[in-house]
Amino acid sequence: MFIIPGKAVDCLMVLRKDQIKFMELMQERLESLKAGIIGGSAVGFSFLLTTATNELLFNQYFNILNLNQFQLVNLLIKSQFLLQLPHFLISAGTAGFSGFLFGVTYRYIIRADKNSHLKSGAVLAFGLVRGLSQIELGWNINNSILPFVILAAESVFWFALARIILDIAIFQTWLKPFSSDS
Repeated sequence: MFIIPGKAVDCLMVLRKDQIKFMELMQERLESLKAGIIGGSAVGFSFLLTTATNELLFNQYFNILNLNQFQLVNLLIKSQFLLQLPHFLISAGTAGFSGFLFGVTYRYIIRADKNSHLKSGAVLAFGLVRGLSQIELGWNINNSILPFVILAAESVFWFALARIILDIAIFQTWLKPFSSDS
């Protein structure tokens, strides 16, 4: 076995550069995971807040927003809270997962830019996609659109709150924005 001087050093330098790139990639993935967790937590908290508001304030005006009584495909289901718990948990999980995806996407959208249009556009994109589908579902089920407009506004509120919390996390350097050169 022959060792050619200089070639071993070149191989080690290439290996070292690959390790550095891998570590940078893992750092970016970790920051994205943190952004997702922050976004998911923020949207999950917002979901709990708006659900409690719906239950306490709007229940008397819009019966379809009631947690104990909801209408889907013309089936009226009345049940105890324990029977509604799976529905509530699925809704909370969906909201949290949407927030997770928003957090990861928001970090990539804004990068290190200070463009408020990008930030607002991300909030409206996520909020309206979720909200407009709720409005369409409400219109198809019972031709009453107002309760579902409230739900759509809640969706925009969820992602706006997540944006504020993510911006605070980036400002406090708890979370690094995605760098454009990566």
